[in-house]
Amino acid sequence: MKPPADPKPRALFLSPEVPSPGSGGGGLRSASLLQYLQTKYSVDVAGFQLRRHSKAPAARTWRNFARLVRGVPPLFDRYSGYEAQLQEQIGDARYALAVVEHFWCASYAALLRPHCERLVIDLHNIESALAETHAQAARWPVSWASLRFAAAYRRLERIWLPRFDTVLVTSEPDRKRIGHPRVFVYPNALPEIRPPQVKEEECLVFSGNLEYHPNIEAVRWFRTEIWPRVRERCGEWRLVGKNPEAIAQLVSGDERIRLLGPVEDAVTEIARAKICVVPLRSGSGTRFKILEAWAAARAVVSTPLGAEGLEARDGEHLLIAGDPSRFAAHIERLCADAALRDRLGAAGRAHYLRRFTWPVAWRCLDDAFRS
Repeated sequence: MKPPADPKPRALFLSPEVPSPGSGGGGLRSASLLQYLQTKYSVDVAGFQLRRHSKAPAARTWRNFARLVRGVPPLFDRYSGYEAQLQEQIGDARYALAVVEHFWCASYAALLRPHCERLVIDLHNIESALAETHAQAARWPVSWASLRFAAAYRRLERIWLPRFDTVLVTSEPDRKRIGHPRVFVYPNALPEIRPPQVKEEECLVFSGNLEYHPNIEAVRWFRTEIWPRVRERCGEWRLVGKNPEAIAQLVSGDERIRLLGPVEDAVTEIARAKICVVPLRSGSGTRFKILEAWAAARAVVSTPLGAEGLEARDGEHLLIAGDPSRFAAHIERLCADAALRDRLGAAGRAHYLRRFTWPVAWRCLDDAFRS
């Protein structure tokens, strides 16, 4: 006897990274969206088996030089050219909906369109804005290359985004950056997490994928411009996240800086700190590191760009500063004022519970996926 047919319509979910809570911010966002879709569709997940390439600095420099010459940004180039692999996975299947994760995979719209009734792209970042802000934060010649890649991304966005029926973005500022008739804000969010029951320790914490270029520039800026101002008052500075080798040289030589690397539970590790620092000077989308700090009920000090898109108020949910002296002053104030730390941590956690848990964020998708 055959099992009963699934009454739900079919959907395809194309993701360049594993849609899993344990695989970083991108994987966490994808996991949330996939779980929502699975309540309404019978979902096939497709991905990529990437060609191997060297991560040696010389090889990376040569690849990016070739990309500059061709006018193709790195990740767009890295995830292009797998049409045969994708076609093998989907065969002749038909879908009511196909969702493409990341702009890096936008060029597969041409292959997917004949297979689906509606085509959606989920923009974790506005890549042109990400590259442009990186150019402002980075040093030459990286700044020059990022400006070239930003221009290339703007050109590709004009070509590919109109091929999609619906665009998802992480925030209202990103929505305003997209010229498309159907753009919906689907905020980054976390599962609902109980506050970790751990003792607050004498330290600051920074968390994230430590090879992600906005995080590298953030660490560089904090290490040179802010940490020397607060070092004697704030115990340790701990850095948490995968790929710690990318910043090892930037933070070496100081016994008060601990490069912890990847941990099993980032929220619990953040909860051990007095303050979560978010010294980002480039980026797009919204920051999971702030959501994790709020989930841990910890006080946050962020740059304006780091807090962008989270509808957080300076002095209520976190403290915001764009220059090193004011950033350092906020840290010193919080280190000395436990009541202020507690108030900001509680307000941040309430804001997270009200706006940035998965069930709350899923409500934003109902309109986007309504026919």
